[in-house]
Amino acid sequence: MRNTLYIIGLSAFVFSCTSQQNSKKRQYIPRTPATPSKTTAKTPIEKPKSQITTEHGVDFFTTNIADPTKNDNTVSYGSIVSAKPAGYKVVKSYFPAIGQNFRQRYLILHYTALPDDKSITVLSQQGVSAHYLVNNTGDNEIYQLVDENKRAYHAGVSSWRADKNLNDTSIGIEIVNMGYTADASGKKTFAPFDEAQVKKVAALVKDIVTRYQIPATNILAHSDIAPTRKQDPGPLFPWKKLYDEYQIGMWYDEATKQSFYDLASVDFQTKYNDSVFIFNVQTQLQKFGYGLDLSGKWDDMTKKTIEAFQYHFRPQNYDGVLDAETFAILQALVQKYPTK
Repeated sequence: MRNTLYIIGLSAFVFSCTSQQNSKKRQYIPRTPATPSKTTAKTPIEKPKSQITTEHGVDFFTTNIADPTKNDNTVSYGSIVSAKPAGYKVVKSYFPAIGQNFRQRYLILHYTALPDDKSITVLSQQGVSAHYLVNNTGDNEIYQLVDENKRAYHAGVSSWRADKNLNDTSIGIEIVNMGYTADASGKKTFAPFDEAQVKKVAALVKDIVTRYQIPATNILAHSDIAPTRKQDPGPLFPWKKLYDEYQIGMWYDEATKQSFYDLASVDFQTKYNDSVFIFNVQTQLQKFGYGLDLSGKWDDMTKKTIEAFQYHFRPQNYDGVLDAETFAILQALVQKYPTK
């Protein structure tokens, strides 16, 4: 009896297991093997290659790792000025950031209208100043009066294209020169510049504009950035010589000027006093860079601006009256140096 019950129980167990296995086989759904999830690896921030040199405890950085096509530059012409917060340490592990450029974007030329000794006294002991003073004593010295990284007080109320208050963004060079005398009618007679002195100026300007990547459009006369109140460095300063021999500053192409002159001279006198024509001239002067109101009249501001333009680009005639040649030169320059 006991054996019989054992056989019956064993048979039931076998049947039950078989049924479960068949049931499992019928319910089986093939599954695609799971793909392991990809984890995005974080790219570590790459430190700029810091090439800081240290001399006597002072740091310097003289390599550009920024984008020169954007006029960016990380070079430091002088020691790196750093904060020294009490209780903390400033480190240069990530120095320098590539997003930077120079403060020095303009170079402005002046004359002192004083002899050498008085020029030194005024520019070093009074409220006006310049970064450099070029003497006229026949030696090979150029006087530095202000650190290039600091503002000098040479430009005053000033503007060029979209920029104003150019003390903030410029280096100023004063040239010892007696300026001008005026007769009873107001006609100005300017003092010439010494050839050796001009060579000094050219070498100094070339060095500065090369280091700071200052474009030709930003190498200017004081009269360019303040035409209603300044005349320096005047019509006898040799801008064309600097352009031809040292590749400094702006100048027009003769062929382009001539083509504009041929067009302008046809009916120049007929339209001269037309307000539309005057407005066009003022617009061209403004487009080139001069700070000028568009009045449509030959007002005092426009006359002085034309005079300043002639000092720089048409020194044979600087009476402040627009003639066909001055207008042609203006158009040639606007075409050659467009506002970006």
